[in-house]
Amino acid sequence: MRYYIVAGERSGDLHGSNLVKAIRKIDHTSQFRGFGGEFMQQAGVDLTVNYAEMAFMGLAELVTNANKIRKYIRLCKADILSNKPDVIILIDYGGFNLQIARFGKKNEFKIFYYIPPKYWAWYPGRALWLKPYVDHLFVILPFEKEFFKKFQWEAHYVGNPVLDAIKSHLSNHPLSNNNDSNGKRSLVALLPGSRKQELKRIIPLMAEVVRRFPAHRFAVAAVNNLDPVWYKELRDLKNVDLIFEDTYNLLQNATAAIVTSGTATLETALFKVPQIVVYKANAITYRLAKLLIKVEFVSLVNLIAGRHVVREMIQSAANSDDVAQELGRLLEDGAYRAKMIEGYDEIIKKLDTGSASENAARLMVSYLG
Repeated sequence: MRYYIVAGERSGDLHGSNLVKAIRKIDHTSQFRGFGGEFMQQAGVDLTVNYAEMAFMGLAELVTNANKIRKYIRLCKADILSNKPDVIILIDYGGFNLQIARFGKKNEFKIFYYIPPKYWAWYPGRALWLKPYVDHLFVILPFEKEFFKKFQWEAHYVGNPVLDAIKSHLSNHPLSNNNDSNGKRSLVALLPGSRKQELKRIIPLMAEVVRRFPAHRFAVAAVNNLDPVWYKELRDLKNVDLIFEDTYNLLQNATAAIVTSGTATLETALFKVPQIVVYKANAITYRLAKLLIKVEFVSLVNLIAGRHVVREMIQSAANSDDVAQELGRLLEDGAYRAKMIEGYDEIIKKLDTGSASENAARLMVSYLG
């Protein structure tokens, strides 16, 4: 079978690579091509475009880069027609992949959507826009199955690939003995995100907080696809290290973490690291988001739990005074930490349904006959 996969962000690239590996175990004649990144390429996908060229964040950034996005949509459509895959697998990246889903269905390709856009958060009615163009929908959050059922759409809940990745990491990397004299991990992890727009707003905040804790060690989860100059404000501080492309080992040895909202909040929770969720957006993007957003929480941790498990500090609340105060509490208040970790345990129970990648791969191959 020939598979065309489209992922436009780092997390989609990771989950896409694991899905490819799982499909290969079942479909030994499989061939893969598409849009993605290094993880998918290493898994054997022939990349048309690396997602780093089109990783735009927020409504304002999407508007200013509209011409570039349209160019990549045209390129993707032409490449699909040229390669004639047996199925197109879309991974998140809502606006772009909605266009590809419409195009694919019009040209009579099978369309599978693995990890659909977060329509439950932003304008739920958009689920109806997508439904006519997708043959099978594979979701990774327990509440998404019920959400799509409201639109008479039977989604397959396959489990969560983030939990799969962390289970695999823990089985292959025994916990190192990076402890202080009291047997407690002493490292604070900083996860500023993987896109320039995120780093531009969050790095200065993190640097201000670090300066208030000169006796503590900090480490930044850095990525290779960004110029190291983006981390300069943190890199110049004596008690900060940059850890490139090794976020899971960093979290495995962390006492606490400051995390930019996104998949990283769930990863941090699954490593049972007490965290603060911070987020800052372009002012226009934030105002529009407040009008459109339909959920109570922004972090996956709180959304899955259905209650406050971690503190979310958004926009003006993401300031050095309040974040530093919360970090001090995470580092010093044992009861507060324990309560947060109890919440994490609840989330793990909800998500643990076996391997999401393997569950999705089995279903996809069976639907292809």
